[in-house]
Amino acid sequence: MTESAKRLKDLVDGSDNIVFFGGAGVSTESGIPDFRSEDGLYRQQYDYPPETILSHTFYESKPEEFFRFYRAKLLAPDAKPNAAHRKLAELEKRGKLKAVITQNIDGLHQAAGSLTVLELHGSVLRNYCESCGKAYEFAFMLSSRGVPHCAACGGRVKPDVVLYEEGLDMDTMERAARYIAEADMLIIGGTSLNVYPAAGLIRWYQGHKLVIINKSPVAADLSADLVINDSIGETLDQI
Repeated sequence: MTESAKRLKDLVDGSDNIVFFGGAGVSTESGIPDFRSEDGLYRQQYDYPPETILSHTFYESKPEEFFRFYRAKLLAPDAKPNAAHRKLAELEKRGKLKAVITQNIDGLHQAAGSLTVLELHGSVLRNYCESCGKAYEFAFMLSSRGVPHCAACGGRVKPDVVLYEEGLDMDTMERAARYIAEADMLIIGGTSLNVYPAAGLIRWYQGHKLVIINKSPVAADLSADLVINDSIGETLDQI
């Protein structure tokens, strides 16, 4: 066990109201790429940057291109929970962890066994008809082609994910803020805290056990009690 992992374990052992706030770095270790990355592959296959494609304006104006990107980059049917997901589920089962607050939309925390998961940006596992509200599962979107339409009324089927320019669900935000405000330990993992308003939630934390686990420095100016610039899966797997 590394020295930083030992310090983390000591903090966890002395806490019983832990909240985890996570981002894309948790899922990249399951093989799901950070969709905001603009590598050569994106530039070769798409005429627009990912953040433009995943905006409400683009969804409305160029739905065919939106769904081509969405299926190729955001749907990962073979992805499995990694060590970080499994450890967080274990900590919840032990009564240590009270909630996972995630910016991810892949459902891997639930697949690992976590029960209290607040999805700030929605989930690819849920879809709904914009006209009649009929619900559609992940398999429907995965097997659909072009712009998906409702079998019941012919309306367009939209993923239940929050696009750029769309507002976050306020009930979920308020619940997340309460969990963070009441936590005796807050672990921030796999996020550089660049995406607002979600990243602003951490300002509600009033405790003295703030831990950041991220391969690169975070954007926010935080006075963390422990900073670990390493793999979140490998780190949590040690405690």
